[in-house]
Amino acid sequence: MILFVYPVVGATIRLGLLVRERRLGITKQLAAVPVEHSDHGRWLTVAVVVVVLIAFVYSFLKAWFDPALAFSGGLQRLALLLLVAAGSLGSVLALAQVKRSPLRAIFALLTWAGVLGLGSEPEIWRLSDNPFSAGFWGSHYWSGVLLTGLLLFSLAARPEIHSSVRMRRLHVTCNVLVAILLAVQAISGTRDLLGY
Repeated sequence: MILFVYPVVGATIRLGLLVRERRLGITKQLAAVPVEHSDHGRWLTVAVVVVVLIAFVYSFLKAWFDPALAFSGGLQRLALLLLVAAGSLGSVLALAQVKRSPLRAIFALLTWAGVLGLGSEPEIWRLSDNPFSAGFWGSHYWSGVLLTGLLLFSLAARPEIHSSVRMRRLHVTCNVLVAILLAVQAISGTRDLLGY
């Protein structure tokens, strides 16, 4: 995450600012800048989903191989979890390629449902599942789920963002929240690694 995703985030934000400057006529930018911003956003979303799936699969395999951790459901459950992870990976890769709006929406929802489903398993550590507790709001998992959903939305709505001012404003608002959530992820991830 630190080696690939965060540098791509910085480049994506910078390119987004250049796209805005170009659109408003503040500075002259190459015509390729919006395409590069879009490409970086696609790479960022796919990379985040891949990192999340790697973390989930690692947690499942660790629980499977560690006799001290009771992995319930046996081999059938492990195979099902790995199949869902593979399906989520396939969905996000398809989302990055398809052009039609209904397919983009379906693949984004399938990917997010896969992430939510895998993340709800008992092997995935969460501070709290109660939204009325402080642990929920400080949870690395829950802020990561929201971050992933927002990135999937931006990827799925890419053509609409280019053609609609309202969607561009929604995109900018969502991605300000994404930037905040990435900072929260860096802090809570470090905290969890040191405490784990």
